[in-house]
Amino acid sequence: MCMLIDHPAPLRRLSRFASKEIPLTDHADTPPPSQSPIDPELLAVAQEVFDLARRGDAAMLAAVIEKGVPPNLRNDKGDSLVMLASYHGHVDAVRTLLERGADPDLRNDNGQTPIAGAAFKGFDKVIETLLAHGADVEGASPDGRTALMVAAMFNRTAIMELLIARGANPKARDANGVTPAAAAARMGAADAESRLKELGS
Repeated sequence: MCMLIDHPAPLRRLSRFASKEIPLTDHADTPPPSQSPIDPELLAVAQEVFDLARRGDAAMLAAVIEKGVPPNLRNDKGDSLVMLASYHGHVDAVRTLLERGADPDLRNDNGQTPIAGAAFKGFDKVIETLLAHGADVEGASPDGRTALMVAAMFNRTAIMELLIARGANPKARDANGVTPAAAAARMGAADAESRLKELGS
């Protein structure tokens, strides 16, 4: 990637390509779902950028964005750079991306937001960073499943308390009428269920 920084033409090409909103695969053996073939060099560059987010290389992410890579670049699953960094618990990388214009609420193709991904993994500092940069504390998917529901399902009570303290609604219902407490009960998350019932969920 250092060579790419010194020779930014591939990064500029990636920026122009991504501006067309065509998803870029970050799996070398998976062809992108587009009508025309994509230059293998361009795919390789995209894979390296996605890997930077997974590894949490904040300095290099800042450098490639400065060279023209869009901060909201997404892969073939709709995962943004912020989503990848959030899911892997990289606070500095998340902050770096957000400070450079990345959308904290950009959903992937499954409808999951970065805050819901961080809630699933139990990364409280990532959640705090997302919220500090304007993320919606509910972080709901299109079916209404909130980040609080995700935390409840996996018995992540500390994450629940953080989200509730920042305004998450413990009485919210998803499209099927399921509350956070009910979601916890379905998963056998007893501590989460008990706490949420105390809050009227």
